[in-house]
Amino acid sequence: MFYGKRKKIMVLLLSLALILTFVGCAPKADPAPAAGTTEPAAPEQTPGKIDKIKSAGKIVLGTAADYPPYEFHKLINGKDEIVGFDIEIAKAIAADLGVELVIKDMKFDGLLAALVVDDIDFIIAGMVPTDERKKTVDFSDNYYQAEQKLLIRTADADMFKTAADFKGKKVGAQKATVQEDIANNEIEGAEVKALSKLTDLVLELKNKKVDAIVMVGPVAESYAKQNPDLMIPEIAFGQNETCAIAVNKGNEDLVEAINQTIERLLGDGSIDRFIEEATALAEEE
Repeated sequence: MFYGKRKKIMVLLLSLALILTFVGCAPKADPAPAAGTTEPAAPEQTPGKIDKIKSAGKIVLGTAADYPPYEFHKLINGKDEIVGFDIEIAKAIAADLGVELVIKDMKFDGLLAALVVDDIDFIIAGMVPTDERKKTVDFSDNYYQAEQKLLIRTADADMFKTAADFKGKKVGAQKATVQEDIANNEIEGAEVKALSKLTDLVLELKNKKVDAIVMVGPVAESYAKQNPDLMIPEIAFGQNETCAIAVNKGNEDLVEAINQTIERLLGDGSIDRFIEEATALAEEE
């Protein structure tokens, strides 16, 4: 009798030990949140620049449209349009992103400020990616290279043969450009007049308010062809400046996308074609 009871007690003790063993091996459940609290939310992903552009359905270009054949105004079918090979590059970038291109025409010296505060998404304006500008914005790969020239009055051809001939003369340049730096640093003794708009400088040259304008080669050639009273003297500065596209800092995704478009356009010869077509358009009456 006693033996039977002891056997039952032993079975119960062994069963209890097994139950405790399994409970100890089971994974611990996460503690339930205290009353009145919620589970912490997963961190939200900040949308990139391209996501924002695609969400808006448009990309906003900042440019200074007085710089043929890069960008300039042209009356086409009775409508004033901004055209040029920079504009064609911008159109290709917008098409590759699948969005509309919106163009904002402004003074060249206001472009970087507009980019930094996100009034525009990118700049294509024959802009040279200088070290000073790189402190403020990022740049794409280079898409074009050109030499710096001078534009003078045809009547003064015999007067100006070398850069030294401009000592004591007035030399114009567009404000906040590489050309302004050249006028200040490489034409010794010249009085430099910097204006925001290139068209205003050309008027100053025609009206004898300045004696020359420093310009990038294709732009000087365009103005000389449109104005028989203006010409380019055989004076070179030996600088083949490169052009790149400016994007606000922190937008690496947009820079990468733009570089892909540039690579394609350079590879298939499109940029050469854009330049040829824009130059011909700029020379049309």
